[in-house]
Amino acid sequence: MRSFSLLRCATLFAFLLAFALPIAVTQEPPAEAPPANVEGKWTIYAKGSDGQTSTKYIELKQDGNTLSGHFKGPNQSGGLEGTINGQTIMFRTKTRWVFTFRGHVQGDKIQGTFHDRRGQGEWQAVRSE
Repeated sequence: MRSFSLLRCATLFAFLLAFALPIAVTQEPPAEAPPANVEGKWTIYAKGSDGQTSTKYIELKQDGNTLSGHFKGPNQSGGLEGTINGQTIMFRTKTRWVFTFRGHVQGDKIQGTFHDRRGQGEWQAVRSE
């Protein structure tokens, strides 16, 4: 009886080594989700740390995870550059007073925080085109 149980265990072990282990080893990790599509024109509604609100405009161009485009605010305008990973976006303005925007994309809306020379604030954006 004891040799039969030992034989069964050895057979099961051999089966696992021959069939189950190669399946587990060759499984590939799940594919990364493609980045959200943020290309286009957006209107940003921002509220600074001082409570002041302002409207800004961006036009984003997207090449995979890389963003470029143009920023227009009440007192300055210029280029921008950034990244998009899944639904997470980050971009910086190439302006005299740099803004750094971070947020989460949900379809035609983005919400997050920004930093500028005066501190941190909150922003929301709506796709306009």
